Amino acid sequence: MADVSRRFFLRHLRSTPTSWVRHSVRGRAKREGVGLAFWYRPLTAVLSEVPIDDRELPLLFHARTSDFTDVTVQATVTYRVAEPAVAVTRLDFSIDPNQGKSVGRPLEQIATLLAELAQQPALDLLTRLPLAEALTEVASVREAVSVALGSEPRLADLGVQVVSARVVAIRPEPELERALQTPTREAVQVEADRATFARRAQAVEQERGIAENELKNKIELARREQQLVEQHGANARRKAELDAAAQLADAQGRAERDRLLSAAEAEKERTLAEARAAGVRALGVAQGEAEAAKLAAYRDLPAEVLQSLALREFAGQLPEIGQLTVTPDVITGLLARFGAGGGDR
Repeated sequence: MADVSRRFFLRHLRSTPTSWVRHSVRGRAKREGVGLAFWYRPLTAVLSEVPIDDRELPLLFHARTSDFTDVTVQATVTYRVAEPAVAVTRLDFSIDPNQGKSVGRPLEQIATLLAELAQQPALDLLTRLPLAEALTEVASVREAVSVALGSEPRLADLGVQVVSARVVAIRPEPELERALQTPTREAVQVEADRATFARRAQAVEQERGIAENELKNKIELARREQQLVEQHGANARRKAELDAAAQLADAQGRAERDRLLSAAEAEKERTLAEARAAGVRALGVAQGEAEAAKLAAYRDLPAEVLQSLALREFAGQLPEIGQLTVTPDVITGLLARFGAGGGDR
């Protein structure tokens, strides 16, 4: 709606960018266009305002299929006034020059015409289809409505252009719709139950698999524990065998070392004995040879010398005499012995 302001006996109109305005005086157009702003005299001015923006027209109408079933068609038609100069000559788009309000209802007339024009091709198509097909032929109904509105000459005479036509839904009566949905719902419920049972069976199977895996793990752990115990025993036996072998080798080594030491000591003793025996023999031989040489030397000595040597040897064998008392008897006896000895030689 245009904005009209008052200044004394004049009026000022300011339209919107989506409105086409015509200002006529005495039956002649003084100015017209989109987004105008001007002063005028309300007593002589005739104003017309045509909205040229796109407008949505929702449609809801009933139809009957070939099997005598009522259905509801929900559609939307988008249109605009493409030729406002033509529209103002066919419909009343005049506005009050003092307040800027619309005098007539041209948009309602356009909506009524569009609703009738859109319903007719949809009804013609649906009456030839059974309910099952009619509920699925949304595209066919939309195409029929678009073709009918696009080729309608009355809309062109009014300067109206249909931008698009959409069929939102085709639905039967609520009771019939629920009845039609029942098989599908039951089938969906059956599938849901089947999926639930399958899921439960899968869960049971998974639980069984988990239990079997746990049992297998326990068995495997027991087997490995048995292997570990057996391996510990084998390791202990092997260690004992190795320790016994090491001790035996050590004992054998010590025995061999003792035997070698004993053999070496025996060899040493034998060598020392042989050396001592050889020394004794050599000493005996040397002593014998010395004695023989001594005897050979003594053999050629005179008797007085031999006697003197004997006395010296004898004197050397006597014990130490601290004090000697010589009596006449002793001297007499000695002299008698020496005299007897000299007589024998």
